[in-house]
Amino acid sequence: MKSRILLAGLGALSLSSSALAQAPAAAPDFSAEAFRAHVAFLADDLLEGREAGTRGYDLAARYVAAQFAALGLQPAANGNWYQRVEFLRFTPTGTPQLTIGGRSFAQGEEVVFRASPSTEALALDAGLVFAGYGIDAPPQGFDDYAGLDVRGKVVVIIAGSPNGTPSDVAAHLNSAKARMAAARGAIGMIVVRSRAEAEATPWNRLVTGARRPGTTWIGRDGQPFDGSGLRFTAYADGAAAAALFQGSRRSLDQVLNEAARRGARPRGFALTRTARVERPAAETSRFASENVVALLPGTDPALADEYVLLMAHLDGLGVREAEAGDTANADRIRNGAMDNATGIATLIEVARAMSQPGNRPRRPVLIAAVTAEEKGLLGAEFLSRNPIVDGRIVGLVNLDMPVLTYDFQDVIAFGAEHSTLGPIVRRAAARMNVVLAGDPLPQESLFVRSDHYKFVLEGVPSVFLMTGFGGAGQERFTSFLRTFYHSPEDDIALPFNWAAGAKFAQLNYLIAREIADGAEAPRWYADSFFGTTLARDQQLAQRPAATADRGGTR
Repeated sequence: MKSRILLAGLGALSLSSSALAQAPAAAPDFSAEAFRAHVAFLADDLLEGREAGTRGYDLAARYVAAQFAALGLQPAANGNWYQRVEFLRFTPTGTPQLTIGGRSFAQGEEVVFRASPSTEALALDAGLVFAGYGIDAPPQGFDDYAGLDVRGKVVVIIAGSPNGTPSDVAAHLNSAKARMAAARGAIGMIVVRSRAEAEATPWNRLVTGARRPGTTWIGRDGQPFDGSGLRFTAYADGAAAAALFQGSRRSLDQVLNEAARRGARPRGFALTRTARVERPAAETSRFASENVVALLPGTDPALADEYVLLMAHLDGLGVREAEAGDTANADRIRNGAMDNATGIATLIEVARAMSQPGNRPRRPVLIAAVTAEEKGLLGAEFLSRNPIVDGRIVGLVNLDMPVLTYDFQDVIAFGAEHSTLGPIVRRAAARMNVVLAGDPLPQESLFVRSDHYKFVLEGVPSVFLMTGFGGAGQERFTSFLRTFYHSPEDDIALPFNWAAGAKFAQLNYLIAREIADGAEAPRWYADSFFGTTLARDQQLAQRPAATADRGGTR
């Protein structure tokens, strides 16, 4: 899983009797030993942490493909089990520089340029326009570009979103700001931190992050994918941030003071200064990795073009670099047993249950073990933008790092409140006497931080489950995150509850099975931000009255 996670319970979704869909078939037996066997292989030292582009990952991919083949599934990538993805790794070089009004600021001082895949040096001069929070979504009430002409300009924006914006919506909007600026004709973006952002994100964290190599995938046109559309993105702080506003009708302090008020949205205006940007070319290298994709055909010809997608990321973080204090035999392999061998084990066991004779679902089911999640959800993004089926994906169940060291009594389903997948999850959980809990820490914005989000951007209703905090859950979950997450200690020696793994697989099977057998495909709710923003021409659903108080953007 790519992000820090803290979870707890919330109240279960309610469901009116009129919303009941066709009940799924009884779940086949799920074996704790079979679940353990998958995790044991995938987390073995032999695979060296399954980093995308390494031999260890390739071994894991062959294992998963062999499991799919043994179940009688069909290879889904043009007759192949593997959807090959070419990647570009890019590393910043030299010292980028921002000059404002004759004063220059070097990388790491009071300006930080984000790494770019460009292999050409950048040198440009452009005017500056302040564009508030830089959010361009008028139908949803965000219109920061109103009255502004930013064509050929560099936009200066405030990090984050207006106080009071639901966190998952805010996270989505933040990730789209560069695309919004480019769509308006801007050529670059400089971000200044709000008071709250400055407290939450220390400047040295931005500096450290900018030194790390980045990765993107290469499209069929041979070009590296750059979702921003801008020539550069940078952060400015201190004197550099203040200089952007010098001589303009409002100072940086005035803008940030206004933004600190709840719900305030500072209006944009042209800035008097111009900017010069100089950035050396990046050093680049290429590697390849593969999504493993299988198909289970459905039984209903009328639903043959409506696919359900089950997905988990197969990659891990590989072998960490040696650190000061390491002994000669220090364990540096980040085996990724919980993150995400457990998700892949769940994926395989759900596929096993669905593929049993006489138990196939009505809709076809795509099953994908994707690569490069740990590098930015890249394998899933490639799959979402390079479809392998002629029909449409109508619903997605994502499997990412359930913590399975206890017999969970509740689960958290991220995304459940946004679509008719929510009642499906609730019914499945109830069949197993498991409580569906909501997200108690929405500031983590977990709905937009795992692989399914790349399909959400394409309008696909999606959900993914995590084990909850009931009973021993809170202590066990937070202990894992504090001590083992993304470390060499995430290995098979953890105190796994293998029966909980089988139970988690059964629950995900019930969810996926009802989606695949349902009389209607999942639909976004008409009062969900994601439904109104991303569903395009899809028909939206009215939220059941019993859950209407959950609000339209949460």
